[in-house]
Amino acid sequence: MEIKKKDIRALTKEQLRAFFVKEGDKAFRGNQVYEWLWQKAAYSFDDMTNISKETRQMLEDNFVINHIRVDTMQRSNDGTIKNAVRLHDGLIVESVLIPTSTRTTACVSSQVGCSLDCKFCATSRLKRMRNLNPDEIYDQVVAIDNESRLYHNRPLSNIVFMGMGEPLMNYNNVIKAIDKITSKEGLGMSPKRITVSTSGVPKMIKKMADDEVKFNLAVSLHSAVDEVRTSIMPFNETFPLQDLRESLEYWYTKTQRKISYEYVVWKGINDTQNDIDAFVKFCKYVPCKVNIIEYNPIDDGEFQQASNEALENYIRTLEQNRIVVNVRRSRGKDIDAACGQLANKT
Repeated sequence: MEIKKKDIRALTKEQLRAFFVKEGDKAFRGNQVYEWLWQKAAYSFDDMTNISKETRQMLEDNFVINHIRVDTMQRSNDGTIKNAVRLHDGLIVESVLIPTSTRTTACVSSQVGCSLDCKFCATSRLKRMRNLNPDEIYDQVVAIDNESRLYHNRPLSNIVFMGMGEPLMNYNNVIKAIDKITSKEGLGMSPKRITVSTSGVPKMIKKMADDEVKFNLAVSLHSAVDEVRTSIMPFNETFPLQDLRESLEYWYTKTQRKISYEYVVWKGINDTQNDIDAFVKFCKYVPCKVNIIEYNPIDDGEFQQASNEALENYIRTLEQNRIVVNVRRSRGKDIDAACGQLANKT
């Protein structure tokens, strides 16, 4: 019977060092292998050229590197790149490189499918198959960094957890991935350039605050009226706005960092003055900024972009109340890479 090999990237550096000592080698060999796995993102043991062939074969006999593979890469007219990423077990997730004149941002996935049920999002229609491992999240970032350097002549500057899945429903693995991404022994990126976007899981937002995370928090809000929010995001019944508000107040008290609200305005759903007034009131509980996001249709026509007049009304009212607001135009729509469109169509 074939023995299933362990994924070597599940080991800590200390465990790698101990493995080599147990095999009669020097502990520092574990440091070398760890550097190959994370800083250099080695795909195979044969890549580890400063290690003897015998040692590489010994690693091959005992471990695997469950590296992702970019199955399909699509390039948009606006420079956006979408990757269909095949995982070691054959499942696929999508990640996106979003370029602007000043930065390149990686939008990465944290789950195969999604744990939540937002009606306006294509990903939510996919059954959640499993959580991504830390190395699978890390590999998406490495792949997009390579594409940023190749196609845009600069390294990746920012990361947003806004791809497939609810990051806070895969909290431990997301945190481990970010630790690797920000570590000097990994990619060495600043946590200030990383944003984790959640649909709002109050208990986990409080846990992030208690864990003293250094990255940014964004909340996919879309309505500050419970009935409306529940109609488009049914899990709001379990995590109502009052609980979300308390968790965000707790976050700000502990971290002193502003929250970003992601907000789409739909025709006939959240485009009235009552919706605007409720949102402005919610924004005043905790220092924040608002990103009004262009809606990207997902085929069935149930949700439609609100009129320009409704959008302008939102923007004007927010600005009158001294709330910072930006309008985000979608990128990559021609390859289904825009916000809410990731659904493994490739």
